[in-house]
Amino acid sequence: MINAALRDAKNYYSILWGVAPLLLGLFILYVPTYYNLATVTWQSEDQAHGPLILMIILYLIWVRKDFFFSPGTADTQPLLGWLFLIIGLFFYVIGRSQDIVMFDLGSQIPVLTGLLLLKGGFPALRKFIFPLFFMIFMIPLPGAIIDAITMPMKIAVSYVAEFVLYGIGYPIARSGVILQIGQYQLLVADACAGLHTLMSLEALGLLYLNIVKSNSLFRNVTLAILIVPISFTANVIRVMTLTLITYYFGDAAGQGFMHGFAGMLLFVVALLLIIWVDSLLQFIEKKWRLNRHAKLGKA
Repeated sequence: MINAALRDAKNYYSILWGVAPLLLGLFILYVPTYYNLATVTWQSEDQAHGPLILMIILYLIWVRKDFFFSPGTADTQPLLGWLFLIIGLFFYVIGRSQDIVMFDLGSQIPVLTGLLLLKGGFPALRKFIFPLFFMIFMIPLPGAIIDAITMPMKIAVSYVAEFVLYGIGYPIARSGVILQIGQYQLLVADACAGLHTLMSLEALGLLYLNIVKSNSLFRNVTLAILIVPISFTANVIRVMTLTLITYYFGDAAGQGFMHGFAGMLLFVVALLLIIWVDSLLQFIEKKWRLNRHAKLGKA
């Protein structure tokens, strides 16, 4: 038994030593990228979700860590692996040399895809497909795309917030994305109802789906689609909360600690809505199966 333990430990360190140069290469490539993210990109409120997404990705990789200490398989894909690796390195060079964060950070996806195909083929890629996909939520989008999508979203959130609050008797009016309640004016900013918030909540919903690991195609697809209106609803609740805080406690409260609290409330409400909708979908699917079995039994 002792000899077997020593042999396992020897194999463990042998495999670790074999992947060490690969890990060192990735470290050298992407430390400058993440330093730039930490000191520049993630300092803005729009990209404040970046560190959280990174921690989730590292956790998803950690729970799959046994793959790194297993022997390579015969199902490697050298041609496809090198193709992805070369494409990824090309985008990395362009991104670093031209200071294009989207290319620089996004190059990780094809680079890691290529390395997985080279080491373990399609089985390895399937094992890490969700962490690789989740990296998309960490990549900053071009400003033109953000502006084109964010403004209609802000107008829609502002409209619904005004409609609901006016309907329950509050003295509120709207001009574009500016809400006037009492003597106070509130600008619905990008951080309150923008594309970045929608993507963060979409990431939250997909993470939930990955954790619950449902085998139901109906449940997974329907919930993934409904995450968009759930995110919109959570944004409306956040804007309404900030509006009411400002109305009752003044502008300082609305822009101070309570603004950050409303941001946390956004994710809590979104998560609760996702869980509630998922429970409803499970109930609907269960009823459908019972009815189907009853019909088959009668037949």
